[in-house]
Amino acid sequence: MNKNFGGVIWTNHALQKLKERGIKQGDAWATWRRPDQSRKGKDGSWVYYRTYSGQKIEIVAKQNEKKEWLILSVWSKPVYGKKPESLLRLLFRRIFGK
Repeated sequence: MNKNFGGVIWTNHALQKLKERGIKQGDAWATWRRPDQSRKGKDGSWVYYRTYSGQKIEIVAKQNEKKEWLILSVWSKPVYGKKPESLLRLLFRRIFGK
C-alpha cells in the first residue's frame, strides 16, 4: 500500500482499513476518482460510493489547506438484490440530474 497512490494522500487509518477489509487500493482510488454517487460529509469531507460485483465501496475524503486530497477512511458492504439501472434511466439521470 502506498501513502501517495494515485496522486492523493492516504491516511494511516485508510491504509489500515483497506488491509483489514481486503479492499484493493486501486478500487478505492477508482471509487474516489469516478464514483457512482457522492454526498457531502462532516467537516468539509465528501463520501464517494461505487459498486463492484455486489460490493459497494465507500470512501471518505477531503482537501487539506494546500488543496491536496486526503483519503480518510474506506469501507465496503454487500449490495443485495439491486437490479442494474436501465440505459434510459441512466441517461435521464445524467441529463436531468435526478
